[in-house]
Amino acid sequence: MQTDPARLSERPISSPSRPGPTMQDLAASLLQHLPQAPDLWLLAAAIVIAAMVRGFAGFGAAMIFMPVASTVIEPAAAAAGFLILDWFVTVPMLLGAVRRCDWPTVAPVTLAAMLTVPVGAAMLAHADVLALRWSLSVIVLGAVSLLMLGWRYHGVPGRATSLGVGAVAGVLSGVAQVSGPPVVVFWAAGPQPAAIIRANLITFFAIVSLAAFTAFLANGFYTLQVLALVMVAAPLYGLGIFLGARLFGAAHQDAYRPVAFGIILMSALTSLPALDGWLR
Repeated sequence: MQTDPARLSERPISSPSRPGPTMQDLAASLLQHLPQAPDLWLLAAAIVIAAMVRGFAGFGAAMIFMPVASTVIEPAAAAAGFLILDWFVTVPMLLGAVRRCDWPTVAPVTLAAMLTVPVGAAMLAHADVLALRWSLSVIVLGAVSLLMLGWRYHGVPGRATSLGVGAVAGVLSGVAQVSGPPVVVFWAAGPQPAAIIRANLITFFAIVSLAAFTAFLANGFYTLQVLALVMVAAPLYGLGIFLGARLFGAAHQDAYRPVAFGIILMSALTSLPALDGWLR
């Protein structure tokens, strides 16, 4: 049976299959979710500076990164992206910290903080937020003032004290995502050397961050914008962590507490409701 040449000419010519998207195409698509220059350079500078503070002090990066990042990208994406960055990039620091930290105080503080985060969230839902923020700022400013004036406690804190500090940290985390000040004040006011204080803070924040990760995941915070932020920021954050850790290794032990107190003081001042018009 012969095929009619005319019918052959009427058949549609199939186009060659198109290749799938390349890695460069996927990267370009993700980068569209990030801000353009100069906002992108501002975000990059905040990432590096925050990471250097984290590498040196063991805490404080979120206090620097979040106010800046929230002005150029969605606050939820900034928080979720920072959580991933901070956890995975600081794993090398964590490996050393878990061997050096003071577990008899770290364990009860961390456990109590994780259990009382929902209490703070409930307070946030039902209490006067402005009054809560003023109370938190005044408490933190008072505690830091005492420490800067030289107040210290001596001896080993009991388990009840550790649980109490952790409970306060968890409540503050639920109210305003500021669990750092109570634990920093608690450990910095004690007799432990700077290396142990830093290890305590690194371990505490790493474990408590797991609870935050679960909450963010449940609320659908992990988006393409978060993936783009992590992809771009990870090398910069890693570089900053490395530089900060090197600075800590080169600095004298006596320099640690003033730096830690300065970070907490900055956090308390920038959290004052009276400054919302300038900072938010």
